Amino acid sequence: MPDNPELLRSRPRRERRTGGKVPLLPWQRIVNPFAPVELLSVDQVEAIHQAGLKILRDVGVEVLSAPALDRFERAGARVQRQADQGAAGRGAAGQVRLDPEQTAELIAMAPSSFELHARNPERNLVFGDRHLVFGAVGGPAFVTDIDRGRRPGNFADFQDYVRVIGALDIVHQEGGGPLEPTDLLVETRHLDMYRTFATTLDKTWQCLAFGAQVVEDAIEVACLTRGVDPETLARQPSLMTIVNTNSPLRLDGPMSEGLMAMAAAGQPVVATPFTLAGAMAPATLAGALAQQHAEALFMVALAQLVRPRTPMVYGGFTSNVDMRTGSPAFGTPEYVQGQIATGQLARRVSLPHRTSNVTGSAVVDAQAAYESEMSIWGAVLGGASLLYQGAGWLEGGLTASFEKLILDAELLQQMAMVLQPPTIDDDALGLDAIAEVGPGGHFFGSAHTLARYETAFYLPFLSDWRNFETWHEDGALTATQRANRIWKQLLAEYEPPPLDPGRAEALDDFVERRKREILGAAER
Repeated sequence: MPDNPELLRSRPRRERRTGGKVPLLPWQRIVNPFAPVELLSVDQVEAIHQAGLKILRDVGVEVLSAPALDRFERAGARVQRQADQGAAGRGAAGQVRLDPEQTAELIAMAPSSFELHARNPERNLVFGDRHLVFGAVGGPAFVTDIDRGRRPGNFADFQDYVRVIGALDIVHQEGGGPLEPTDLLVETRHLDMYRTFATTLDKTWQCLAFGAQVVEDAIEVACLTRGVDPETLARQPSLMTIVNTNSPLRLDGPMSEGLMAMAAAGQPVVATPFTLAGAMAPATLAGALAQQHAEALFMVALAQLVRPRTPMVYGGFTSNVDMRTGSPAFGTPEYVQGQIATGQLARRVSLPHRTSNVTGSAVVDAQAAYESEMSIWGAVLGGASLLYQGAGWLEGGLTASFEKLILDAELLQQMAMVLQPPTIDDDALGLDAIAEVGPGGHFFGSAHTLARYETAFYLPFLSDWRNFETWHEDGALTATQRANRIWKQLLAEYEPPPLDPGRAEALDDFVERRKREILGAAER
């Protein structure tokens, strides 16, 4: 290529922009120093709380699990079993009603805070006590990036996505599968997912909850990779999962069994109703919150019946639908109000609480950014303990985006800096520097500035603050295009933290043995 003066002048700028490591923040626990916003009055919170208790007393929750119904029945709840359910067996479904006093007694057993133990103890997490945990996206059926477009989830993308999560220290926790690896056998794919989490990350990760067996397999994987027995794991939990109700007011069989298996093993559950106002809940924020409260408390109560003091997180996912189309709407004013109010309800019952970073946008664009920013601020203002779906969620949760993962990581890093109170002391006040510069001067060359210029302010890794001419010379890349470059660099550079060879071998043996058992049982 012939030398070109304009090209030569642009090369140093391009090298400064793309060369070297991505400037990411180091791993840190985050404690929210802000007092939570009180959107609702004390009387209004109490009115919603009492409404939730009345729903459980008068309407109840339909449960599609005989063992769960048995638990409630033995505890003295009013259980009305349905007639013969065919293949499901008689009494496998029924309506459960809880008296307010019993509900309150069971909820009081759950701890107000707890610690989750990672393979690397330096990455243990606290839920509650004003700690804020950022989790990755979990559960989408599709994956996308701007090179290959939207496609069904597959195991190769799954592995790559987990590696990028591992590279982003601002993401504290994996979210239970960033995308569904649909090219793996349904019966055994959870084992490949767990092995990927356990060997690629030294952070905590979430397991699946659709049945007892997938939970029990996760417990074995956690024990093997940490080198502990189940009793120790119960005292020092490592796993977490999301259990959703089928709103309105139904808890299905697999979710019931998964919740009970987690509780039996002493592992925390995030009890999360899916209350979309106007569709699965009343078309008012008050009504949706009352139903959310009832469903969340019901799941907490079931866990306590299985094992008192089981750690639980009150999950809130109240948003609204677009009344013109019926599509879920996210990052809306109502969603933010729901986040803040959920925090108040969770504090009313002394539980940590979960919310999410969500958007309804189908692509990584301005809508995705501003709806996510609204969601993150709603979580912070509401005093959230867990920001689930914190990085990578797109298209209302249908899709995991590589570029959105990077965009969200930038937003989360910025929020982490907002939550660090500034230093206020004589040195920081800079009175000598102000006197030195005097009226009409500038601080670029002052000793005070020169001592701090490399560390004074947050350095973004995605934002581009250069002027138009320089940005244009350097390719005129949008934030989405820059995010594309960044995730590829992080993926190429990431080295999974080492796992003890003996534990890795035991993990492989377990996974392969369980696959043979599961597939052998399916053939019989």
